[in-house]
Amino acid sequence: MEQKRIQPLARDAMAYVLAGGRGSRLNELTDRRAKPAVYFGGKARIIDFALSNALNSGIRRIGVATQYKAHSLIRHLQRGWNFFRPERNESFDILPASQRVSETQWYEGTADAVYQNIDIIEDYGVEYMVILAGDHVYKMDYELMLQQHVDSGAQVTIGCLEVPRKEATGFGVMQVDEKDEIMAFVEKPADPPGIPGNPDMALASMGIYVFHTKFLMDILRRDAADPNSSRDFGKDIIPYIVENGKAVAHRFTASCVRSDFEREAYWRDVGTIDAYWQANIDLTDVTPELDIYDVTWPIWTYAEITPPAKFVHDDEDRRGSAISSLVSGNCIISGSSLHRSLLFTGVRANSYSRLEGAVVLPDVTIGRHAQLTNVVIDRGVTIPEGLIVGEDLELDGRRFRRSDSGICLITQPMIDRLEL
Repeated sequence: MEQKRIQPLARDAMAYVLAGGRGSRLNELTDRRAKPAVYFGGKARIIDFALSNALNSGIRRIGVATQYKAHSLIRHLQRGWNFFRPERNESFDILPASQRVSETQWYEGTADAVYQNIDIIEDYGVEYMVILAGDHVYKMDYELMLQQHVDSGAQVTIGCLEVPRKEATGFGVMQVDEKDEIMAFVEKPADPPGIPGNPDMALASMGIYVFHTKFLMDILRRDAADPNSSRDFGKDIIPYIVENGKAVAHRFTASCVRSDFEREAYWRDVGTIDAYWQANIDLTDVTPELDIYDVTWPIWTYAEITPPAKFVHDDEDRRGSAISSLVSGNCIISGSSLHRSLLFTGVRANSYSRLEGAVVLPDVTIGRHAQLTNVVIDRGVTIPEGLIVGEDLELDGRRFRRSDSGICLITQPMIDRLEL
């Protein structure tokens, strides 16, 4: 008679978050911070979604590998994720590239970022490893993926999105059989393979992998000894297992966490200015596709101690107001009007200014009479009085970083170069 599981598998798992990437398509937003440290949703950072998923799934051992301009990310992790207690068999390790296996070697790839910390991982004695990308926005219960991994007998289980086949050319794509066992893995194919029974859709990798720890350690040591390897999960580790072992796809829809208000399985790579702006602005919808108000699956983050947001003045042309907007703590809307905008902590919007479609990062000051439409404003920027953005696209393109969709990224160096 088969013995039933008593303890959730997540209690014997470690989440290992790969958070070293720059995210160069976000341009100046990642000049001073790694992509996982970029602000999102009014209070959080992008990495908080992967970390919150792990915590909410019951995983109590977490490691975060950092590399590119990691100070902002490390400071956030130290402030917001320092509540794990060793006496409760919990741990939270920040693992910068630190020449641990070579005096000259940074992390050479995603697999190497795990390999260089094998001794730390093995010290914890966990049975399962959940490898996560730290730069996507989604809610997912990893316990369900762990259960599938064990039940299927797979050597690796790969989290996959169902995407239209014609849109899958930018992903690593799985060719699967009827049982979702992976027959082939193709990186950014020109003609992606379809899903059996649903040929217009393809299975794209989410960069989420589940392994038995011992198997992963063995395969990483083998890969490290291969002089021709690029030390990458997507390019080396996964194709090798697909060819020589058993790899199984786990569909995101099977473990996506949704509140009663969320109709679709929500996953976003906010890796471009347009995608970043859109995902933040989408939160201002009456019923947004991503429910960040779901208390049953909270997004944990560094909770600053701030006074409430404040709205002042009530004259006809000078009224502190916000319509279809999210306004964080310590914001003062002083005779300014906001429409479909999202303000992070500590923003000051002064009289007669107007913001529409604005994503405003912390500690920004908006000068009087400024008119800003469809913008992303980096942290700490001071917008001068009377600045107009969003009306003359050609002028905007000369002054700021303007995307193909007309979204303007504004940083302080760009403001300093202006001739007003």
